[in-house]
Amino acid sequence: MASGDQRAEAPAELDGVGLRIGLVRSRWNAPLVERLCAGVERGLLHLGIPFDDITIETVPGSFEIPMACSILARSGQVDAIVAIGAVIRGETTHYELVSEGAAQGIQDVQLRTGVPIAFGLVTVENEEQALARSQGPGGHNVGEEAALVAVEMARLAQRHPS
Repeated sequence: MASGDQRAEAPAELDGVGLRIGLVRSRWNAPLVERLCAGVERGLLHLGIPFDDITIETVPGSFEIPMACSILARSGQVDAIVAIGAVIRGETTHYELVSEGAAQGIQDVQLRTGVPIAFGLVTVENEEQALARSQGPGGHNVGEEAALVAVEMARLAQRHPS
């Protein structure tokens, strides 16, 4: 687990002006997802991306996120996507199936389409850990970090078109 001083920082010159970003979010664990989405919006606004340049799609749960990412990526309407969800371990293997399926699905979509997808899902043992990873301004927020990743990878893709 990364602490504040172990997380990578975005390059100082990173700028998102003119980028179109997709945000795919799950409804499951809605209060936590809302906190992560607030972080995404903070991160994108900080990099010069207005709310009007963000396409938001909501899906039932984290397992459905890869399909929605695929639809958005193939649409040609976004330069990068941020995937947001929260998977909290329970008493069954459901946690492993959902978190591994979502992670592998997201990776497959970005490699197949060439559209960067920032992984903003928190996969945690309990709600306390999820809250620690979805803090408000100035705190650790995986959504805000994923927004920066999406912009950085979109710029990389622009520098090296296929």
